[in-house]
Amino acid sequence: MTTLHFANARLIDPVALTDMVGSLTVRDGIIIDQGGTAPASATVIDCNGACLAPGIIDVGVKVSEPGERHKESFRSAGRAAAAGGVTTIVTRPDTTPAIDTPETLEFVRRRAEAESVVNVLPMVALTKGRMGREMTEIGFLLDAGAVAFTDGDRVVTDTKVLSRALTYARSLDALVIGHPQDPGLSAGACVTTGKFASLRGLPGVSPMAERMGLDRDIAQLEMTGARYHADQITTARALPALERAKRNGLHITAGISIHHLTLNDMDVADYRTFFKLTPPLRSEDDRQAVIVALAEGLIDIVCSMHTPQDEESKRLPFAQAAAGAVGLQTLLPAALRLVHGGQIDLPRLFRALSLNPAHLLRLPAGRLTTGAPADLVLFDPDAPFVLDRSTLLSKSRNTPFDGARLQGRVIGTWVAGNRVHGGLDA
Repeated sequence: MTTLHFANARLIDPVALTDMVGSLTVRDGIIIDQGGTAPASATVIDCNGACLAPGIIDVGVKVSEPGERHKESFRSAGRAAAAGGVTTIVTRPDTTPAIDTPETLEFVRRRAEAESVVNVLPMVALTKGRMGREMTEIGFLLDAGAVAFTDGDRVVTDTKVLSRALTYARSLDALVIGHPQDPGLSAGACVTTGKFASLRGLPGVSPMAERMGLDRDIAQLEMTGARYHADQITTARALPALERAKRNGLHITAGISIHHLTLNDMDVADYRTFFKLTPPLRSEDDRQAVIVALAEGLIDIVCSMHTPQDEESKRLPFAQAAAGAVGLQTLLPAALRLVHGGQIDLPRLFRALSLNPAHLLRLPAGRLTTGAPADLVLFDPDAPFVLDRSTLLSKSRNTPFDGARLQGRVIGTWVAGNRVHGGLDA
């Protein structure tokens, strides 16, 4: 039996919302004690006052297998995740072809098990080919290991198809993840409407498109009673509708990407395509509103929305460039900007990074309590560095944080008690 004892650590507990010096003991990949002394047979890891927290569960990661392995593989994504303190990646089905059959899902599961050093939980398409016309075999896909159903950023426009899919998902207690956006208003847009978009001559989309998409999905939830997660809520206008839906008892949660929490539409500057995202970056007023919503618990989850794109698809005029940014390695240091800015504390941040994603997917992880899996991240929240994108472990390096001054370095990452990142000594 392998026993580890983490001594002299700042324990970041998202369940108790505490941040205190203590110790943690792990045996055979399971947390067995918090605050006790080291067992005689334990390997002691002196954390030297660094923060020890539950490993991050990142919902909405794109791994480009099958179809575009040159952009990201399970091996490279796993290494990047471990380096960023992410112990579980929840992968998207927007691959080539889409993950929409038990056979494709089985391929993904086998590749992930063979190649990734972190846990991989696959989401699958809600409709066949992500075309919005016919729902997938939800029951068979659940049996094959799917954890949620989503068409990603392709909105199901046929409300009858969506209603049937939500009703069937409700009968099987399956989770559906939606992308709140009115597809008509957002078609062809690459930035958020406003003075900046006008000055740059770029096609924009109103923030109301998100509100309209969310209102439609909430109406469908009232009709079907399904479990639903909005992948990204990024505008102030959408927050009242989300709050009402939660107050009315609907099974709804919401996430947001770290890029929308820490960047705004002005960062696009001189047509910098690494800042082209879906949905587009919002105004500073919107950014401040969603930070408050996160701190208050209205927005439940923070994710990277990791979307690798190769250089050829990004080195194009802004309107034609591919959307998306990588974020597995930068999720934690970028999120710590909010902590250093006094906008959220570490336990509440890890509630959004670890505990709430675990609740959403009904996992025992995301906490430091006895009996939980020893998926852990040890990090120095104050260590400064300037990000050089050439050092990222992802195959694609389309990060908007290239050259940015960040604070927070991961010292070590453990999955089920096995160290998957960092040296031999903490």
